[in-house]
Amino acid sequence: MSRVYPWRRTHYSNEITPEMDGEKVVLAGWVKDIRDLGGIKFLLLRDKEGFIQITIPRDEVSEDIIKLSEDLQRQDCISVRGKVRRMAKAPRGVEVIPESIIVLNRAKQPLPIDITGKTPADIDVRLDVRVLDLARDEPQAIFRIRHTALEAIREFLSKNGFIEVHTPKIIATATEGGASLFPVIYFEREAFLAQSPQLYKEQLVIDFEKVYEISPAFRAEKSHTRRHLAEFVSVDIEMAFAVAEDVMEVAERLLQHVCRVVSEKCKRELEILKHKIIVPEVPFKRITYDEIINELREAGVKINWGEDVPTPAFRILGKLHPYFYFIVDWPTNLKPFYIKPRDDKPEISESFDLMWHWIEIASGGTRIHDKELLIKRMKEQNLNPESFKYHLQAFEFGMPPHAGWGIGLERLIMVLTGIRNIREVVLFPRDRFRLVP
Repeated sequence: MSRVYPWRRTHYSNEITPEMDGEKVVLAGWVKDIRDLGGIKFLLLRDKEGFIQITIPRDEVSEDIIKLSEDLQRQDCISVRGKVRRMAKAPRGVEVIPESIIVLNRAKQPLPIDITGKTPADIDVRLDVRVLDLARDEPQAIFRIRHTALEAIREFLSKNGFIEVHTPKIIATATEGGASLFPVIYFEREAFLAQSPQLYKEQLVIDFEKVYEISPAFRAEKSHTRRHLAEFVSVDIEMAFAVAEDVMEVAERLLQHVCRVVSEKCKRELEILKHKIIVPEVPFKRITYDEIINELREAGVKINWGEDVPTPAFRILGKLHPYFYFIVDWPTNLKPFYIKPRDDKPEISESFDLMWHWIEIASGGTRIHDKELLIKRMKEQNLNPESFKYHLQAFEFGMPPHAGWGIGLERLIMVLTGIRNIREVVLFPRDRFRLVP
């Protein structure tokens, strides 16, 4: 025999329509806002699908409901049983007149931030009470867009023959060298949090040819900017029998698909964020490293060949190229050891960065599939090949030519939402100074 729970909902807010006039429903959610006009009170009830107006006319409802409603506050968790009524002036042309209200849990008052968003709060204050902050309309819109984008990414890659994999996040050796690693205690020895799935996804092309992974990555960079995180989500692919141009084509078609899907499915969310997505045309423009050096020189910024491009210079490039574009043919010395040097000009690599305005969205290229060349590149970057023996072992098992890339999901979501601080597009961001909540 099933138990009866009087608070169990029969409908979500978005399912209530004017055509249901006179029907009995049970709704459940949180009090978003309250307006008291004396003879009538309005509650906005929020659930996962939106909100609906609960109207409490003093001359139509019981004294018990009137008395209970006097004590209701924002963010109280309640269930409402009532009758649907068509009302042109109400949001979406419909309201619910309550026959009973059950308080499931009360929110401690006063709330540390205004959940209606009418009184803005500093981002650090909001992040300290992130669960409450996420109840606001803007974060709700951001993370619905993020959800839709992830669905679109998986749909596109799966339809294009890629298989989803999950590789270890606790590793014994640095993926890309450098010092930006988080050490962890792994039983009786030291291990590290993975910077990327790079080495594993390369090995897996021997078995599956086309793989992708959407997973956390960790970088102990001390940068504290609006676009850097210590923990982020990376969308990675690796493709056998491919070169840089092949995976660049995958990247641009993927981004076109994601932009189209989000613009079509998330109209309400984009309206809340006051942002418009322009679906890009493909192919994206390809600009060589040499060309951007010349463009920057003409803009008064001198960068010697072989030097990396600093952020202020990228901002200039973003004004010259306000769209998606690739920067290709980077100097080999600027890229990780696994990126393949060109056969005709070894000082130049078969690599690319995918840019949006001035922000790097992705990087990738052709990988080295020759073991001896890979060892040579490791030594050039002062890496010990012995530390990579299990990775190098895979190159003895028929490693094919292959290529791939990694897209920073959070930076892509910034593009899709118009949000300028990367912490806004992460549920619980981790950076140099934030480890809680």
